[in-house]
Amino acid sequence: MLVYPPDLHGAQRTDRAIRILGALSRAVLATDGGGWSAERVRPVDRMRPMRVVDKQALADDVVGLVLEHEDGRVPAGWTPGSHVDLTLPSGLRRQYSLCGTDPDRFQIAVRRVGVASAEIHDRVRVGDLLHAQGPRTAFPFCGEPRVLLVAGGIGITPIVAMARACAARGLNWHLVYAGRTRASMPFLDELDQLAGSRLTVLVDSERDHRPDAADLLSWADEDTAVYCCGPTPMLDLVRGARRSVPAPLHYERFSPPPVVNGREFTLTLARTGRTLHVPADRSALDVVLDTVPDAPHSCRQGFCGTCRVTVCDGRIERRARAQGPGRTDMLLCTDRVDGESIVVDL
Repeated sequence: MLVYPPDLHGAQRTDRAIRILGALSRAVLATDGGGWSAERVRPVDRMRPMRVVDKQALADDVVGLVLEHEDGRVPAGWTPGSHVDLTLPSGLRRQYSLCGTDPDRFQIAVRRVGVASAEIHDRVRVGDLLHAQGPRTAFPFCGEPRVLLVAGGIGITPIVAMARACAARGLNWHLVYAGRTRASMPFLDELDQLAGSRLTVLVDSERDHRPDAADLLSWADEDTAVYCCGPTPMLDLVRGARRSVPAPLHYERFSPPPVVNGREFTLTLARTGRTLHVPADRSALDVVLDTVPDAPHSCRQGFCGTCRVTVCDGRIERRARAQGPGRTDMLLCTDRVDGESIVVDL
């Protein structure tokens, strides 16, 4: 109980609102059959139906989708670097960066690289209903005074929104955009007009070598914040070159990170009794997909939670960004085992 200073007559007093709230809470607890428990929490469905209102080719093997809420509502606001979780008609769930300019719609750009992207390219049509969750971000744009943006291939999707923000805010900025061919690079014409001399384009088909760290970072000094999105070799180059630089380095992967300091273990699928061997250099998810190809998964980087499973026996070595509610869950894409074996409900 909160106690307040004595009143004018020297008597102790308590806040009336606190007394009323306390009485109400005690009444609820007395009539609800024993109080709060985790089992009584109702899950919240944050998936929202969205209609595909436009689909266009943005580059070779890259299509853009524009999505509107089915009920006509304006989508939640988003900032550069944000993405949405998109569930396709097949049930596959993937993350896509938001890269549009219309605040009343979501726009994504998808390169054909796997099963989910092939579904978007070949089967999704204008008028189809998809389901989206978000937006959210693991790659926020902070808007430092001096900024270098580095994009490789489809990694341009979060970076193009950052470039627009840099131009709108009048920042001192530069963009390095690398790709295989000009025809495969979406938003290239827009960025050429937006950035002008602030844009450096590195095209593999026009050069005798792929970009190295010097090509990517020549504009950046020790006071330059670097934002990088692209394939793993590009990220490794940038991270290695900026490791000792005090200025911020922000990056986002479009592929799973390598397993570092992993130990082999066995993983048993409780529903079938099958035991799988997980090598030191592979994730549990990769091994599970060899046996259960339709096992739920999405980001493969430990933040979306799609591959979370219940642990029946064993201890977890947590390596994920998205930690679970307790000690009885495991993210197959990143978490490993504290010991030699584990049993999961799959």
